[in-house]
Amino acid sequence: MEPKQIAKQMIDFNKTAFDNSFEAMVVLQDQAEKVVSAFLAQNALIPEEGKKAVNDWIKTYKKGRTDLKTAADESFKKVESVFSIK
Repeated sequence: MEPKQIAKQMIDFNKTAFDNSFEAMVVLQDQAEKVVSAFLAQNALIPEEGKKAVNDWIKTYKKGRTDLKTAADESFKKVESVFSIK
């Protein structure tokens, strides 16, 4: 087997592992968001400022999550182009 093919297989394996781990993280975060949102909706003791802060935090981590996935995908594409088999 050629070194380029081995490198490509390693990159593919790492990309798949990252994608699967990332999707598992997304599922957990989305479930946690649902729980927190339900808690906030049912709890009258939490002031509106607190609810707004939590909702802003949720938006921020979703943006960060999207940015991380975009950066990782771009990096994998760059590495794949280095080891592209012609």
